[in-house]
Amino acid sequence: MDIKTSDLYDAHGESMKIADSNSFKSYGMKKSFNGMIVTVKCFEDNPLVKKTLEESGMGKVLVVDGGASMRCALLGDMLGEIAVKNNWNGIIINGCIRDSTELKNLNIGIRALGTNPRKSVKTGKGEVGVPVEFAGIKFTPGEYVYCDEDGIVVSESNLA
Repeated sequence: MDIKTSDLYDAHGESMKIADSNSFKSYGMKKSFNGMIVTVKCFEDNPLVKKTLEESGMGKVLVVDGGASMRCALLGDMLGEIAVKNNWNGIIINGCIRDSTELKNLNIGIRALGTNPRKSVKTGKGEVGVPVEFAGIKFTPGEYVYCDEDGIVVSESNLA
């Protein structure tokens, strides 16, 4: 079901958080997606992203705060395929992806700042399930994110 962020804003206005999302590009097949927020905070190190995507993502969106690093990718085609297999609705990355040609053919919504062919390191450092802040707002686990070509908005409750 496509839920338009502009319609959500019209109905719920200032009770929503609106991301400064002009810098996020779309990479997955789905241009509109939404779900309950699950978070990972990591910097140039993606094992926690993989571990989280290996869990059921039914009704969920993974929000990854990669510190806006443009030096390596936190998601590629293999992790994208894991996300689709485990029914994730979408992924938002404050950082880079790789394998963009393959990701655009996966039935999932993906937003990221850009691309980089370099792999991340694999030390497993970071945090899961903590509030993360980027794009001018806080993404809190258990809240709901809605994403389309107009932007990214967050609500404390499910508006779908």
